[in-house]
This record gives sequence, C-alpha cells and structure tokens, in this order.
Amino acid sequence: MIRTLALTTLLACAAPALAANEPLTTLSERSGFLKTGRYDEVIALCDAFAKRYPDAVRCIDFGTTPEGRPMKAIVASKGGALTADAARGRGLPVTLIQGGIHAGEIDGKDAGFLALRQILELEADPGPLGNQVLLFVPVFNVDGHERFGRWNRPNQNGPEQMGWRTTAENFNLNRDYVKADSPEMQAMLALVNEWDPIATIDLHVTDGAKFEHDISIQVEPLHSGDGELRKAGRVLREGVIADLAKQGSLPLAFYPSFVDNDNPASGFIDGVPTPRFSHGYFPLRNRIGMLVETHSWKDYPTRVRITRNTVIAVLEHVARHGQAWRKLARDADGRAANLAGKSVPLDYIATDKARTVDFRGYAYTRTPSEISGASMTRYDDSKPQIWKVPLRDEIIPGRSVIAPRGGYLVPPVHAALVARQLRIHAIGFRTLASALVNANVETFRADKTTFTPVSIEGHQRLAIEGKWAQDTQTIVSGALFVPIAQPKLRLVMAILEPQSSDSLAAWGDFNNAFEQKEYMEAYVAEEVARDMLTRDKAVKAEFEHRLKDDAEFAKSPQARLEFFARRHSSWDDRFNLYPVFRTHTVPK
Repeated sequence: MIRTLALTTLLACAAPALAANEPLTTLSERSGFLKTGRYDEVIALCDAFAKRYPDAVRCIDFGTTPEGRPMKAIVASKGGALTADAARGRGLPVTLIQGGIHAGEIDGKDAGFLALRQILELEADPGPLGNQVLLFVPVFNVDGHERFGRWNRPNQNGPEQMGWRTTAENFNLNRDYVKADSPEMQAMLALVNEWDPIATIDLHVTDGAKFEHDISIQVEPLHSGDGELRKAGRVLREGVIADLAKQGSLPLAFYPSFVDNDNPASGFIDGVPTPRFSHGYFPLRNRIGMLVETHSWKDYPTRVRITRNTVIAVLEHVARHGQAWRKLARDADGRAANLAGKSVPLDYIATDKARTVDFRGYAYTRTPSEISGASMTRYDDSKPQIWKVPLRDEIIPGRSVIAPRGGYLVPPVHAALVARQLRIHAIGFRTLASALVNANVETFRADKTTFTPVSIEGHQRLAIEGKWAQDTQTIVSGALFVPIAQPKLRLVMAILEPQSSDSLAAWGDFNNAFEQKEYMEAYVAEEVARDMLTRDKAVKAEFEHRLKDDAEFAKSPQARLEFFARRHSSWDDRFNLYPVFRTHTVPK
C-alpha cells in the first residue's frame, strides 16, 4: 500500500525532489500548495513523465478545445499496457481519473500529479499500477482553466488564483455527458469509448455551508443500475471512505447540500444523479462512476492532501478488485441486453423516510439580513457543534418504463441528429434500406407540455406528459433502427425515451413537434362548433359533460374552441406526436 503522507511530509518530500526532478513537481507543490500552475505546466509535465518513465507512462492528446488548446491525458501502468488494445488484451482494468471538469475546482490536477509521482518514484514495487491502467486527465475543461484569476470561486479557500467553471463556449461540462454539445465532451467520450474504464473518478470541490466534514464520496451504481454491479459500487465507496477516515478525514457518503437553501436544520436528501452528471452517466454504461467533492472552506493544502489520498485509495481498491469488477461489468452488459420487454427505471427518488444523523457542523445563528431582507446563516467556526438533522437516504425507482422488445425507429427527417448522438456514445444502430409499410409500432403523444421559460445550457428544455400507445405508421427508407438488445440499453432509453430527464426530447431537440403551427381563427371555430353540435349528438353530449364536470375547461374560451378544432379534419395529427417510434419486432 502507498503509505499515507501528512501535509508536512508532502512538503518535506517536495524540497529535495525539486533539484533532481524539477520537471515532475508542480508549482503548487513548490509553493507549499498555495498556488496552482497554468496549463503549459500540464503540457510540460505530461511530456516529462513520459520521458522519465517510457516503459510506464505515455502522454497523449485526445482532443482540441474551441480555443485551440490540446487536451492532454497521461496513460500510466507499470504493467506496460500503454495502449487500449494492450490493456484489453491483458485483461487489465482501466481507471479514469478526471480533474478540472470545473476548472476553478482544481484540486484534482495538483493532487493527481503528486499521487502519480509518488507511485512511480517512492515505491520500489509496482504498487497499484502493476495490474491496472491509470488514465489521468489533469484538466478536462482546458479553456476554462486558462480563464485564470483571483476569486473565480468566491466560496473557495484557495489556491491564490484559479480557472473558471465553464468552457469558452460557456458549457458546464458536468451537465453535458448525455447531450454532448461541447467538443470537449465529445473528445472525452471518444476516450471513454476507446479505453472503456471500469471506474471514472470525477474530482470536484463543493460549495456550501461551513462544517467540519472535509470530503464526500458518492458512487453509482449503488442505488441505481445493474443490481450485481451495485455490489462493486458499494465496495469502492465504503473502502475509500474507510481509508480516508483512517487518514484523519471526515468523509461523507452523500452530497452535503441542505434541503432548504442555507438552512442547516432542514437536513439532507441523498439521491441518484441524472446522466447529465458524470456519476449518473457511467452506470448507464454498466460501469462505475465516483463523484469526489472536497470542502471549499478547507484550505488548498488540506484539500490537495485529501484528494491525493483519495486518488491513491481508489487506485489501490481497483488494483485489488478490478479484475472481479470487470467481470461483473461484462456480465452486467449481458443482463442489460436482455431487459427488452421489462421495466427499466428512468430515474430514482428518495422516499419520505428520514433518519437522524450526527453531522459535524459549527454553531450558527439564523437572523434577518439587513442587506437582503432574508434570513441568513452566520457560522462561528471556532465552535464545533454536532447537528442532529434528518437524512432521507432510502432510494427507490421513480418513473419506470417497459423497454420495447425490438427497439426504436427514427424517421429519416431526424436520422442525422439521432445518429450523431448514438455515434458519440458508441451505441449500435443501422439504417433501413427499405420502407416499413403500415408497420405496427408504438407512438407517444403528449397530453401536456411545459417549456422552460429560460435557456439552460443553450437549450429550451421540455417536460412532457403522455403515454405510448399502439399505432400504425409507414416508416420510409433511410430511417434508423436502434436495437434495444445491446449492453447500453439503459443509455439508449435515457436518450430516446421522451420522459427521461436528459433525453433528446427533454433537452429540446424535438421542440418543433410540440409547437402548434396551424390554427383555426376563433370566428371559424365558432361556426365549426355550432355545426358539430347540430350534426353530431355524441360530440354534443361530450361537450356538455366537459362543461359540467371540468371547471377549468368551462371557464377557458380557448380550451372550449380547441375541443372542436381537434375534431375537425384540419387538425394537425402530428402535433404533440413524439417523432421517434418504438417497435416490438426487429425489422429486416
């Protein structure tokens, strides 16, 4: 095991290393972990590690940012498997450790370089890199990293200067895993597709209240995803938390964000993240995702030390269990491919069941603010205090959907959009060479649509209520068929089920289908209504029933006229029709 190092020991190790091995130390280390370097340091260190350890380290470019900077990754393995094919050939687990997805939260970069150097230099035996491959991305959000300045993270205690949360295009990369709008995310997913890491570790710094806990570790699958693979997620989470506790940290197994903003008494809710987030995304691929959040009010030397300890702990657990986890993941791939016709959760929720936990906070008061007028919390961090607060951590499936038995059909008009998305995630599909005439399919029609009033990540999101129903459609040649029987079934459904939280529909890619384009003038609708009421007794009876039993309908002139417009031959039968269909058979 790589021995735990206290901060004073880290600094003592740094001093003699500077003269002999200057290229392998960071500005952060040389400054006593008060500063962090610019991106040119990442480029130089990537090359320097590879030159110093040519049999154990490769430096690779895996993408280019919108501002033209190279995206660097270090591949490290004392087993010598420095290509994806070699790692697969030898059956080695791959661990992806990712720093700087939010480039102001840069602990992971400096901690990762420190951990890597210590593994390579300070241990005579192969250590945790003897039977696994480390794929280390020091900075994911490179352009954001170079938007450098003081107070870019106003709630964070150091370093002296840091990068920015979002990319040059103002994308939040940790909202981009499924939609993959940014070139950076597309490059990252290509790297993931190439190397297929068993575990991806996403290193962050949380905002939030002042308290004693210094890090939180969240892992999925644990509440979500494949049932057997959850066992691996639990072993990793509990193992890392135990290691950190032994090293003097106060780790949490949930994200410490209050139920009511700024109110400690409200307690906490655990949950499963949606797949726009890293640790919500990877379980849909039957792989492990970990979110690491050090606490922003701890100073930078402390946070780097704890993040370094986390990196080492993760690598040691993957070294110990990675082979077994790879088998669990492969078996999970097979189980996922057999979920056709079965219920698959689209999201997860916490129940109302709460337990009281002892949370290590500080004394605080809540009083009206003379600035904002709202109640505000004032912490006294000279007075540690145990908060006895509720935690809701019983997690169950929320909305579930029966998976189609065959797959999804995407008409040619949307084939390019969907195909692009599927290729990014390495999801299988094919293009139909001939039409499917009067095919038996399922179609989804929206009963209610709610557009967000403001743009989110450059999209106007859409919430849809409705249901799938049997229908007949003619699907012309050039349509896509996306089979459900594939390892990434959960990811397929996350992208193509309209009520999934991060689907193409939810991100507004099909908004046109839910916008009414043709309409009937009110005076025309009045004439049509009178004619229908005179000639159709069934329509008259239904209208009168709605007037009597539906108060909202009765007081809405628009709804009353639409009642008749929908029954007229001019009504657009494609309005509110989701433009992707489900099939229970596999087309030839």
